[in-house]
Amino acid sequence: MRSSHLQWIAVHIVAVCCGLPAAAERLPHNLILFVPDGMRAGMVTPGAAPTMAEVRDRGVNLRNSHSLFPTFTTANGSAMATGHYLGDTGDFSNTIYTGKPVAAQNGSVTPFVENNAVLGELDQLFEGDWLNEETILRAAAKAGYSTAAIGKVGPTLNFDHTSRTGAPTVIVDDQTGTDRGIPFSPELHPLIEAQGLPLVAPSRGENGKAGNAITPGTLVANIEQQAYFVQVATKVVLPLFKERGKPFLLVFWSRDPDAVQHNHGDSLGRLVPGINGPTTLAGIRNADDNLAALRRTLTELGLAGTTNILIAADHGFSTISKESATSPAARIAFPDVPKDHLPPGFVGLDLARALDMSLFDPDAAGALVEPGKRPRLASALLGTDPKNPDVVVAVNGGSDLIYLPKRDAALARRVVHALMAQDYTSGIFVDDALGAIPGTLPLSSIGLQGNARTPTPSIVVNFRSFTTGCSLPETCVAEIADTVLQQGQGMHGSFSRADTHNFMAAIGPDFKAGFSNPAPVSNADIGQTAAALLGLRIEAKGRLLGRVMREAMVGGEIPSHYAGVIHSASGPGGLRTMLRFRQVGDQRYFDAAGFPGRSFGLNESDE
Repeated sequence: MRSSHLQWIAVHIVAVCCGLPAAAERLPHNLILFVPDGMRAGMVTPGAAPTMAEVRDRGVNLRNSHSLFPTFTTANGSAMATGHYLGDTGDFSNTIYTGKPVAAQNGSVTPFVENNAVLGELDQLFEGDWLNEETILRAAAKAGYSTAAIGKVGPTLNFDHTSRTGAPTVIVDDQTGTDRGIPFSPELHPLIEAQGLPLVAPSRGENGKAGNAITPGTLVANIEQQAYFVQVATKVVLPLFKERGKPFLLVFWSRDPDAVQHNHGDSLGRLVPGINGPTTLAGIRNADDNLAALRRTLTELGLAGTTNILIAADHGFSTISKESATSPAARIAFPDVPKDHLPPGFVGLDLARALDMSLFDPDAAGALVEPGKRPRLASALLGTDPKNPDVVVAVNGGSDLIYLPKRDAALARRVVHALMAQDYTSGIFVDDALGAIPGTLPLSSIGLQGNARTPTPSIVVNFRSFTTGCSLPETCVAEIADTVLQQGQGMHGSFSRADTHNFMAAIGPDFKAGFSNPAPVSNADIGQTAAALLGLRIEAKGRLLGRVMREAMVGGEIPSHYAGVIHSASGPGGLRTMLRFRQVGDQRYFDAAGFPGRSFGLNESDE
């Protein structure tokens, strides 16, 4: 009892010293962070998503919202979890280059990090904490709060990835009940059984089927799996947290609408309707129903008046385009790729040709990729020795990461020149240490040069994006995507405004009511704001931090902010990478970037 009492005194002191609103002088309110994966801001309407629309309209509309680039899931999840930009967390995308083989993915050096075993191994490879920054969930657990993260595998565990026993933080995701899942604690196990819930999470079933070049993907939302997550949250975790009588932090990561937008079968090979068909609308409603269930439970338990809710999607979304008039890879006939379409791994294939290098497959034990073939999962190693590559291409979707392990500045210029010759390229960013290269901007300009423990990409290439035309053009954008998915399905990761404009809103006792916030905010701000609401003082290692969204809180004032544009010097063909941004103090928010006319959100007249 004495130890617990001292913890609450410490919380009180932190709240006062951190300058929180007056209400924080008592114990902080509870907090739910709800992440509707891939929710586009323009798709939240009273008809399509009534619960999210109500939170936005009755609470705080964070209308000037921003995903961090690259606009991928684990990357932006790391920003929410730590309050830092990606240059500090080192979670640069869903697939990264580790420089070391990852046994959990068959020795690949380009692992896909939405995997609990991979996350555990990354911690081992990078000094016990691959993100190199304490997460809000970990800090809350240390402060004695009740903590849980429930939902999509990968980003869910990343919120407290160094705690893998099921306590103090409750972790429930796709891998729960398997040998790769985090176990239920002795406290939680009987509570789950008492509610008649299975101890093994359901699979995605039909929702997980993406189809192929001739077979449409799924036509159903991720109903069953997410219903299980909601039941665990509402029947077990929230009642337990109420019984404990301590402040709590619950992260709920809804895989939908991301799941259906990626895998849907509504538009095989066609850009229209693309990701705006009936399956996507069902996924949006599924996520909205999950949020509604959480809110109903808060009311039933008498917790609604003491619980803040932050909603933040990790990124926006676009329809996949696979068409290019310049790519040599698009002229190669592959059995699983429609004629003249870009194959998965087109960046590696095109660079190998332009640089006259052999191509090896990091996901096939470094095997040589013969002419007319492609790497199995699309990532590539280029050079003469797969164990000592000159170029590594980590394939992700709307943008790719390119690493030069030997830090060869001359090779960097050759890679950039080759990329600029392709019509699918729209903007290139280069490691500051490699020097200024005409046509490119430095990684530091977009928060990718920081204190990361994982290898920093040498080059990040963004792909072309364009609107297909609809009443709200941002909701019907298509982008070139390096992916195993098909044209007409969904992807993200680009620097278009369609991918950076994620949905954000907030409601609760510490937030204003009926307030539309004009100031720019980002996913890094979500992490910092969550920490502030809970009165947590977290010592930062890196300097790329978000800010607390005080203007959204009761008594907060709107900060001064402005919009700006920067251009690179001209590169081959006069191409210049342009970045359109917003600014609050020294905090930069990214609207869109690329070559004017090739990225949605930039116009040719901007040049």
